[in-house]
Amino acid sequence: MSVVTRESGQRTSQWKTLAAVALLSTGLLAGCATAPTDPQARADFEAVNDPLEPVNRAMFEFHMALDHFLLKPAAFVYRTLLPEPARTGIRSALLNLRTPIILANDLLQGETTRAGDTLQRFAINSTVGVLGFYDAADKWFGIPAHTEDFGQTLASWGAGEGAYLFIPVLGPSNPRDLTGFVVDTAADPLNWYLRNTDRDGWIYARTIVSGLDARAELLETLDNLEKTSLDYYVTLRTVYRQRRADEIANRASKQPSVSPTSLSRAADAGSEIETLPVQKQ
Repeated sequence: MSVVTRESGQRTSQWKTLAAVALLSTGLLAGCATAPTDPQARADFEAVNDPLEPVNRAMFEFHMALDHFLLKPAAFVYRTLLPEPARTGIRSALLNLRTPIILANDLLQGETTRAGDTLQRFAINSTVGVLGFYDAADKWFGIPAHTEDFGQTLASWGAGEGAYLFIPVLGPSNPRDLTGFVVDTAADPLNWYLRNTDRDGWIYARTIVSGLDARAELLETLDNLEKTSLDYYVTLRTVYRQRRADEIANRASKQPSVSPTSLSRAADAGSEIETLPVQKQ
């Protein structure tokens, strides 16, 4: 009887999940912007690649409220309590923890030279760099940091980005990069170890600190973008796409990272930030 009840409960749970996915899909489809019929207007519409703009803007407004009342104040407190050297050390250690993911994506993309750099950086920073809190590989041996993620790997394999997405807390994204984020998170060996040893709290702590550090680093940048933009939503969309194009091509970018899921700014923290002129839509 208990087996039947359990199986029935599992089927009910599965149906609830399917119903939720169907409802979400229906909502997204209902929120799609209608493509214009004029050829030039349609070309512009496809270039923007934001058919879910009504839904994305709603998610953006929700994110902005959440950021105003929670994320930004928390990041401000984080930066106030911790001096710059401490935050730099934490950022370096967090990047060092991502080494297995960076290495795997280096290899998946056939970037053997960069994979070698990744291994050297991990060996140096995990030892003389005191578990990565000091970037000795860069400072002493001239091996600069770089990042790779599965979204970039998919792009190198020819996968298209798909329609633009804005996800509260995670920020600008697209189906390819969102898939990459999920795969990287699930495949992270440190996460596997922590889950299998009942230390899930450390996963949450790492995620929270990563998010706080990313938001703290972007306090002035995002404030300036918001103040100087005719349409802040469009500005973030443009900056995100241009930076991702630079990251996929493995070239330095003048665009700031506007997604808290990315620690890539650690690889070029000294790069100049250039604000793009954005046309009001």
